[in-house]
Amino acid sequence: MGHVHPTRDDPVVAALSEAVGGPMGERARPHRWWTPVRVLLLLTAVVFAAGMVQKAPCSLAEDRDQNWVYSHMCYTDLRPLYVPRGLVEKAWPYSDDEQVRARYDVMEYPAGIAYWAWGTASITHWLNGSPDLDSRRRTPVDRLHGDREVVEEQTIFLLVNAVGFAALALLSTWLLAGVHRGRPWDAAAFALSPALLLTGLVNWDLLAVALVAGALWAWTRDRPMLTGVLVGLGAATKLYPLFLLGALLVICLRRRHYARFLVATVWAVAAWAVANAPAYLTGPEEWKVFWSFNADRTADLGSLWMLVDQAGDVGFSAHTINQWSWILFGAWCLAVFVIGMTAGRRDPWRAVPRLAQLGYLIVVGFLIVNKVYSPQYVLWLLPLAVLARPRWRDQIVWQACEVFYFGTVWWYLGGYLAPAGGGDAGFYWVGIAVRVLGELYLAAVIVRDLYRPDKDVVGGRVGIDAPVAAARERAPTRA
Repeated sequence: MGHVHPTRDDPVVAALSEAVGGPMGERARPHRWWTPVRVLLLLTAVVFAAGMVQKAPCSLAEDRDQNWVYSHMCYTDLRPLYVPRGLVEKAWPYSDDEQVRARYDVMEYPAGIAYWAWGTASITHWLNGSPDLDSRRRTPVDRLHGDREVVEEQTIFLLVNAVGFAALALLSTWLLAGVHRGRPWDAAAFALSPALLLTGLVNWDLLAVALVAGALWAWTRDRPMLTGVLVGLGAATKLYPLFLLGALLVICLRRRHYARFLVATVWAVAAWAVANAPAYLTGPEEWKVFWSFNADRTADLGSLWMLVDQAGDVGFSAHTINQWSWILFGAWCLAVFVIGMTAGRRDPWRAVPRLAQLGYLIVVGFLIVNKVYSPQYVLWLLPLAVLARPRWRDQIVWQACEVFYFGTVWWYLGGYLAPAGGGDAGFYWVGIAVRVLGELYLAAVIVRDLYRPDKDVVGGRVGIDAPVAAARERAPTRA
């Protein structure tokens, strides 16, 4: 067939296939049109459509309070931010105009997300018949929230973004399916992910997800320049794609491909600078809001800092959390560096760490020590996790923990976990702990694979990263 079939490779899929006749036979012939990639794209479309249905109640229901939204777990940031961030007037996110800034807060997201939000707002205005913006500018902001036309426009804005996110999800699946040429079905854990279904529409994180998937694809095609550009654009959208450069450093040191790392790094910095230039040049103070907003945060939603703060009544300051979170993350990165440099030394040509493996280990460390864990942050890990450990058992364990946390965070925000006698919601702490344990479980399995390459179904069989394959071909034959 030219690729590894999951029913003959994964024990969970093989067991489930018994319901439809068992694993794929050795003499089976693939369908001419229904290739693995096309099937994966169809699965992604179905799952994302189900995600839109899951979010629909919060768009269609009227006169519902915020607790009702939390109880139905269909909250999304897109509608609530449409008016307060000036998108209702199609205001440039980084405008330093005094009137705009007096009416609206600055977008607290990186430049890439701000550009996308402004662009989709422009499309929304066009689809809504180009409303009279001068009239809106003369209307008090609190009255815009209840304006019937604006309410309908918010729904259009959500739908426009949903169509864009669907395209990004499909693109991500296509890219992930092509990372390991002989294993396209590894991307099925992304296409069928409950995390994608539940959180794909919460915020704009799928922008960064698609860019990370592109970086993974470009690296396996031995295109360090394109890899760097995609990492830089990803970092201009969300900070975490920048951490992939740490993974590339380990891989290139192991292979002595210093030029590849230098090329990727230079182009990442250049792409990040170019992407941020319009924002910085038009409103430098507004551009800095993202950085100050995150620096001023204290222990926030979903973090271990919040768990310890509430359980121990500590009262962490923002400065303390900032300082210690970076110290802990630095120590975590040092540990990943040591693991990456020492793992698989007995057979270095076959067992070099893969980008997805090291990328997952670095990003999960950042999320564990970070001061906030919003429900959609699971998407940051998704493309890395499905390629780092393409086994359904481990994916189910990890994603089940994330889904459990997804439920508890909305119950917590809605006040449904609050004790009758008052005090903090201890069951929410359980949700945080379960989420962290699930992430650590997958990290432990990945580390095991690094030190025991025979357990890594990708690196130990087919589809290793292209730069590794190129080095392997140039290496002298060993007796």
